[in-house]
Amino acid sequence: MQSRREFHSRLLGSAVTFGLVEFLHTRNLFADAVKPTIDKWFLELTELSKDLKGRKLTDLEFQTRMEDLYKRVDLKALCALVKLDEVEKRPLPDSGAANVGFDLSKVAGLPANLGFGKQIFGCKKGKSIVPHGHANMCTGFIVLKGKWHGKHYDRVETHKDHYVIKPTIDREFEPGELSTISDHKDNIHWFKSLTDAAYIFNVHVIGYDPTIKDAGGRLYLDPDGEKLSGGLVKAPKMSSTDCHKKYG
Repeated sequence: MQSRREFHSRLLGSAVTFGLVEFLHTRNLFADAVKPTIDKWFLELTELSKDLKGRKLTDLEFQTRMEDLYKRVDLKALCALVKLDEVEKRPLPDSGAANVGFDLSKVAGLPANLGFGKQIFGCKKGKSIVPHGHANMCTGFIVLKGKWHGKHYDRVETHKDHYVIKPTIDREFEPGELSTISDHKDNIHWFKSLTDAAYIFNVHVIGYDPTIKDAGGRLYLDPDGEKLSGGLVKAPKMSSTDCHKKYG
């Protein structure tokens, strides 16, 4: 039998514990404990890619879901998995970005066919992942290290020698921050390194929509084109060489 003093002491202890749990929950201080493991994170990414290609999600829905998933990533675990420390030992190019692959074969439960492409981009200070767009591609970036100045545009019209684009995003990106693109939102991007070295994690899904007949690959352009009404820009098409010469 408990004495009244013991009973009240235990009751008070339970109340204090409950109050602490409630406080931690409201302050999101359990975040590290409940974040998905990096293996589970990649499994979710694989399922998202599968649903996009299976037409269960539109590209805009995929962007929203991908952004939510990216916001829940354990950045430290992701950097460890892709062996960013080893990537950093490689020299960065004097123009444009390094493009480095990584192995996911040790991630438990992933299928042989992931349904998405993946790489890490790295740039020296002042160098860029040059301005370009895509057709029939959804992609997402997470900044792993360093700081970037990122710009996005919507491709409003396509002409023989130019695109008509509309600026949508123009800001700095720090580690853990993200952006996504699809054919219908923010589908042209350009990232310039603001630190001695900066690295971005990228995942992309190609050929998700059989109704899009535009040629794939990068669509290089010059966003510093003629200003049109309504905030639009006439952006001349460029070759990869010319684009890297000007913006790399």
